[in-house]
Amino acid sequence: MSTRRFGMVIGLRPEAVAEYKRLHAGPGVRDLLTAANIRNFNIFIQAFPDGRHYEFAYYEYVGDDYERDMAELNRHPRNIAWLELCDPMQVPLPGAEGWLEMERVYFNP
Repeated sequence: MSTRRFGMVIGLRPEAVAEYKRLHAGPGVRDLLTAANIRNFNIFIQAFPDGRHYEFAYYEYVGDDYERDMAELNRHPRNIAWLELCDPMQVPLPGAEGWLEMERVYFNP
């Protein structure tokens, strides 16, 4: 089993920043992410000079069947409810439907 690393980006509605931070300060779906073999999940928020806010997420997948684990996570009622809270706060980048996976160009273990 090898670790897969993911970086993703999405916009965040400026008026939703405080609520988004509040939601993520609680337990949320942390246990579901762990059960789906996701580790070291981080989300960063940055306001840009044009007033737009962006989120950058990083996580590591340590399981042996990513598609299966993500399918199970996406079917879980608590995860569905969580996304129903968070998704309206976000603004996908042009051409994307949600989080946009980024290309990793450098890694230093």
